[in-house]
Amino acid sequence: MSIEVSNESGVGVDEAEFAALARYVLDEMHLHPQTELSVLLVDTATMSDLHVKWMDEPGPTDVLSFPMDELRPGREGATTPAGLLGDVVLCPEVAAAQAKVAGHSTAEELLLLTVHGILHLLGYDHAEPAEEKEMFDLQRRLLLTFLAGR
Repeated sequence: MSIEVSNESGVGVDEAEFAALARYVLDEMHLHPQTELSVLLVDTATMSDLHVKWMDEPGPTDVLSFPMDELRPGREGATTPAGLLGDVVLCPEVAAAQAKVAGHSTAEELLLLTVHGILHLLGYDHAEPAEEKEMFDLQRRLLLTFLAGR
């Protein structure tokens, strides 16, 4: 797996942990070992610009996902073809506010958002109640099993 983590947010984070989590999720979703993914952490101004440009919505958001090769999850014994999964962009400042409301750390919120963003790259969505349940259950399972194994 080629996972690049770039922190341009000005907020200190454990970049190696983001890479490990992304690698874990891609392995669990049976993606090809040569799959490429980028995780970028940005400040609120940059996230606001991206949010307006790509979603036509004002203000910063917590996470944006930009798929490239439209890869989908594989299954046991049948990984996806190699390719460029895409980019996950995170905003630690927005995540910090959400973490406070949720009652956990900013780091935990950012890890949750990383899994959320990767699942969006893999075609998961939460527009409908059934989709939301599937995506959020998978998101929770992936994050909890990753955290339990570290």
